[in-house]
Amino acid sequence: MTNDNNLNIEKNKENVSKKVPELRFQGFVDAWEQRKLGDLGSVAMNKRVFKEQTSENGEVPFFKIGTFGSEPDSFISRELFEEYKLKYPYPEIGDILISASGSIGRTVVYQGKDEYFQDSNIVWLKHNNHLDNKFLKQFYSIVKWQGLEGSTIKRLYNKNILDTNISIPSPEEQQKIGQYFKKLDETITLHQRKLDKLKRLKQGYLQQLFPKNDEKVPRVRFTNFDKEWKLHTLGDVAERFDNLRVPITASDRISGATPYYGANGIQDYVEGHTHDGEFVLVAEDGANDFKNYPVQYVNGKVWVNNHTHVLQGRHELVDNKFLMIAIKNVNIEPFLVGGGRAKLNANIMMKLELLFPNMKEQQEIGTFFKQFDSIISFEYSKIDKLNSVKQALLQKMFI
Repeated sequence: MTNDNNLNIEKNKENVSKKVPELRFQGFVDAWEQRKLGDLGSVAMNKRVFKEQTSENGEVPFFKIGTFGSEPDSFISRELFEEYKLKYPYPEIGDILISASGSIGRTVVYQGKDEYFQDSNIVWLKHNNHLDNKFLKQFYSIVKWQGLEGSTIKRLYNKNILDTNISIPSPEEQQKIGQYFKKLDETITLHQRKLDKLKRLKQGYLQQLFPKNDEKVPRVRFTNFDKEWKLHTLGDVAERFDNLRVPITASDRISGATPYYGANGIQDYVEGHTHDGEFVLVAEDGANDFKNYPVQYVNGKVWVNNHTHVLQGRHELVDNKFLMIAIKNVNIEPFLVGGGRAKLNANIMMKLELLFPNMKEQQEIGTFFKQFDSIISFEYSKIDKLNSVKQALLQKMFI
């Protein structure tokens, strides 16, 4: 980052031979020591809890691998929790819990709450303060587990953990690095919370500014609008330009300034274009999120492949920004056909029934949500940039 953070940003040509990172805090010059995690601690886990000892409603949350890091769906009794916590291994505040199956290597910092964890699937390294936990947490985010590289094994065994190499500096430098990344993670979390709040706020506005089922007016409106909305099929108000779509294989794409759109958004940038103007793009097949079905507003030159429908509202009837929001506000999933690669057929799509106010109210609503989406996109870009900075620093500040 900057000298304000006491980081020495001068590159040391002898870094590799001296076993020191490329970037480190000022005042630290000693070489890092390579050890195995097994030299520094042992793998611990909670006592096994059997299914018949759990319930859907209870006193103490019991986290299984499927709910690790989210909301529990199982509980154990207070009596069992107190007994097992006293008699068997239990994490200390700050210990880094690791998922050992499924999506292996996910981490959760134990914060001291009364909760219990599924044995063998959720483990932690009991290291008796031989490592700084904040430093260890960042190491886990870049670790290459011993014995798993190139493997199809979907389980992290104790041996994999204990045989994994780790390069460590002095305890003081570990603390400095761990604290630095903790602050960076907190900044990322703050922006993520802001993004989540904006998305909830947008959803609330959508519910307020669009009519409920079987109603013709919304609960909240911009001033000077009071007429009922009218029901139209998509085919009544929009034209389809799928005939102009042209797919380009990845190997044939030439870098350019035109966004190349697929079902889920921009895939690349190419030269030339297939469409020029104001359009609404709706995934035809290959969508990766049915609950938030991909619908996008574009304005300008774009290249669209054969996995996305291209619509344009008839200018005297519909505003394209509003059209995008209206389609996105529909639950598309019931209209999809096919199995693993569900498809939205054109003839079905064009028969979708949507409510429309007059053009001026459409424009007000469309512009409002376009501005809202710009703020959300800005937060997304902030988070992406911060995550990119973090990854770059991890590569430079760890060995």
